[in-house]
Amino acid sequence: MNLLKSTLEKALIVGGTILKRGFSRPKHIQYKGPVSLVTETDKEAERAILQVIQKRFPNHSILAEESGASLGSRQKWIIDPLDGTTNFAHGLPLVCVSIAYEENGIVRLGGVWNPILDEWFWAEQGKGASLNGKKIRISKIKSLKTSLLVTGFPYDRLTRPRYYTRFFEAFMNRTHGVRRLGSAAIDLCYVASGRFDGFWEFGLKAWDVAAGGLIAKEAGACLTDFKGKPMNIYGEQTLVANSYIHGSMLRLIKRLF
Repeated sequence: MNLLKSTLEKALIVGGTILKRGFSRPKHIQYKGPVSLVTETDKEAERAILQVIQKRFPNHSILAEESGASLGSRQKWIIDPLDGTTNFAHGLPLVCVSIAYEENGIVRLGGVWNPILDEWFWAEQGKGASLNGKKIRISKIKSLKTSLLVTGFPYDRLTRPRYYTRFFEAFMNRTHGVRRLGSAAIDLCYVASGRFDGFWEFGLKAWDVAAGGLIAKEAGACLTDFKGKPMNIYGEQTLVANSYIHGSMLRLIKRLF
């Protein structure tokens, strides 16, 4: 495990350093879809991360946002080299590199680093979660009406805007507020550290939630899909909250779903 941990740490540092260097430079933006961006920094960071991991573990599987999947082993690295690309393109410092290690279908390690704000979130299965080396826990907010939530909108929002905004409106009217930061990995880490009390989103991919999900889980959060079943990082339904408000969020989502 020590070699796995040191590899993940090095990969985060290498990828995050590239993000930090590119943050203040002119961006070369390409479009994967109408609202899905990619920059040269995404690609450069992913190449550097893969080089670190594959040098030490050449037979492990890879699932990375920009280069896709290289499968075959039950030991898998799940990588988002730049979560929050639209933020990055506009100079908004809510960006991160997110890397998880999965073994036999279970996420064992997860790290999320925002090199612009220098926030390093980390979790190891069964050993808790931390922010810059200090243990973190979810909030103790006990009611939905006193909670602060966070969400995001999937890439098909241009064709289904009213469907997604009705969830936003329902929660907005029942809470202190709802925020939209533009990085699912950061959203999950902010729930883990108690900055938000709950998070929901449609259409996320494994690289969006694998590391942040483990961090939230190890910090004490409840993680399910929109039917209340344990969250599957490949399932594209994400509901994460403290134990006090999770049930209220789930009941509301079920009514609207």
